[in-house]
Amino acid sequence: MTKAIKAVVLAAGHDQATRELLLQQLANSTVVELCLANVTAVVPKKDVIIVVDEHDNGVRQLLGESWTYVIQSVQAGTGDAVRCARFELEGFDGDVLVAYGDTPMLRSSSLRGLRWKHQLKSAQFSLLTAMLADPGDYGRILRDADGRISEIVEATDLQADQAGLHEVNVGAYIVDNALLIPQLDEMAASGEHRLTELAERVIAQGRPIASYAIMDPDEVQGINSADQLAKAEDIVLKRLFAPSHAVETGEIAFGTGGWRAKIGEGFTIHNVRRLSQAVANEITRNGQEKLGVVIGGDRRFLSAESVQAATEVFAGNNIACQVLTDDVPTPLVTFAVPHLGCAYGLIFTASHNPPQYNGLKVFRADGSLPLEDETNRYTAEANALKQSDVVSLDYALAEQAGLVKPIDLTNDYVAAVESLLDIAAVRQADKPLRVIIDPMYGTSQLTLGMILSDARVRAEFIHEPHNPLFGGHSPSPSIEALSTLIDIVKSQGNYDLGMATDGDSDRIGILDEQGNYISTNELLVVIYWYLHEVRGIKGGVVRNLSTTHLLDRMADHFGEKHLEVPVGFKHITAGMKQIDALMGGESSGGFTMRGWILGKDGIFACALVCEMLVKTGKKLSELLDEVFAITGRLYQVETGVPATPAMRVEVPRRMAAEAPSEVAGVAVDKIDSYDGIKIRLVDGAWVLLRFSGTEPVLRMVSEGSTPQQAQALIDWVKGFAGA
Repeated sequence: MTKAIKAVVLAAGHDQATRELLLQQLANSTVVELCLANVTAVVPKKDVIIVVDEHDNGVRQLLGESWTYVIQSVQAGTGDAVRCARFELEGFDGDVLVAYGDTPMLRSSSLRGLRWKHQLKSAQFSLLTAMLADPGDYGRILRDADGRISEIVEATDLQADQAGLHEVNVGAYIVDNALLIPQLDEMAASGEHRLTELAERVIAQGRPIASYAIMDPDEVQGINSADQLAKAEDIVLKRLFAPSHAVETGEIAFGTGGWRAKIGEGFTIHNVRRLSQAVANEITRNGQEKLGVVIGGDRRFLSAESVQAATEVFAGNNIACQVLTDDVPTPLVTFAVPHLGCAYGLIFTASHNPPQYNGLKVFRADGSLPLEDETNRYTAEANALKQSDVVSLDYALAEQAGLVKPIDLTNDYVAAVESLLDIAAVRQADKPLRVIIDPMYGTSQLTLGMILSDARVRAEFIHEPHNPLFGGHSPSPSIEALSTLIDIVKSQGNYDLGMATDGDSDRIGILDEQGNYISTNELLVVIYWYLHEVRGIKGGVVRNLSTTHLLDRMADHFGEKHLEVPVGFKHITAGMKQIDALMGGESSGGFTMRGWILGKDGIFACALVCEMLVKTGKKLSELLDEVFAITGRLYQVETGVPATPAMRVEVPRRMAAEAPSEVAGVAVDKIDSYDGIKIRLVDGAWVLLRFSGTEPVLRMVSEGSTPQQAQALIDWVKGFAGA
């Protein structure tokens, strides 16, 4: 795009009420500021002219004096408003974008598309159009047989045979400045003062025109009333969770367990460098350069390349880097940060996400995940950086200068895990344990294999080779993904245990000696009982809101505290510190205990289960029976459905407006909404609706005293959500 462009943004309104709407909050900004943000993505701020009302200072006070303003003294129409900028446009050889301050939903990409069309078609006049199911009062676009715009028909002038026209004139234009003011002057002399009349006039003159079609009807939403502002708020919410959001912007966004995105879309080396620079800036601000960082990666596509790119950025900022050799499990990096005394730890992984994803987990100095306010700070800074803002130093030079040090902490990590286990007891078992492990092509086999070997456990591994496609499946240790492991345990009949870890080894999946899949909910209750009663370690338990309440029952049995927290293991570890808990866990496969790392560890969990079987002398199925004799049984059902942006708006709204007094025949005790919507029933059953933080999915979880009740709760909530 070589032709110069300026913009005129109409913010004078037609009365005081509409002017005040421009100042209303919308998302984390205001109506007029969102509009200007879209315009300045296409036109530099210095070339934007804002038309304001003579007697209204609200817009100027809000925006400040860094903008160029012109005054509209009399409300004589939109064309007259543009004429007020005539002196600022005088002598300008280029195009003028005309936009409205009350259309904040118009995407910058649409304005950019309009500019491309205008220039590539060598047009003198270009306009935005949109297809609307209900065109309302918008002027309709009439095209000839060749698809060229031949007329704009006002809604009041529609003929009977034109009632089916749904393409409308949105009202944003790009006009050759040599044409703009002269045409508006001629119109004013004839008593015409609206920009729509300018469009109709130019079309009738047969001048070269172009159009760009908006595909999202939400962009057309103007704000001239409180109702329209409410609709705009809904659109903002929809866009926040729309799957296309990351594709359009390429923004970095953290979820509950780090940043994850599709490779080649959100996850790019460019974004890796920008995020690394933001973390490096944080380190520099805090004077922690000498503490440095420790960096590792798992087996996914681009993990090794990302480790190198990140290392070069930290080294370029004079920050010492210790780089873990080969691929490593996430728990090893969590352990490494406090072990080495680093300011931060980074591991490139997308955990259990499908193979087309990669991402980054960042750990603080104590090994914990940063909370939302911290990750928001990193991402805001990273997303504002250009590639030219990134400081980088070639890896070989950085290593030569001593800023980069390769390091292998496998032995240190293994030793630390073994220090928490009774390795001697497992080694001296009358009958050595025989287990089979599925690392799901991930990173646990080296460390877990060493621990089990030291304990003289007869361990066999499947799915060991480096395979970044993970066999074509998500590396998540669910019952559906462990069919091969289940078949082996059931068919051979001579294993004490089947175990699995996810792609980055922080989650677990367990089979009993018969090949039955043991849910993490059940396993956590058994482990808690074992640590408290057999190991003799006292303390409460922390779980997230989608994890079994059997843990609460066991804690009550012990006379210990229990705490429910939002989803995200960072909340688990924070809650453990709050009540000095013995352990924390989540139903998705995460576990840790007091005195170990501030993150989940599937490797440690697997080794602890082996110890538990040896020291109790019982099979896992027998231990489950003992535990259920104490707590009773609860049954969970979990499902997920694709979450449309509209669902994210409508489900909470409907719950607020139509909160049920009973669900599946049982009275409601309480409804919580601090993380999703959790409906608690008077009999202890519950059901949770929660939109995923990493995928466009609505997750539904229920727990009841019978499988039938749990399923009935899921059926009810699916109907409520329209899923």
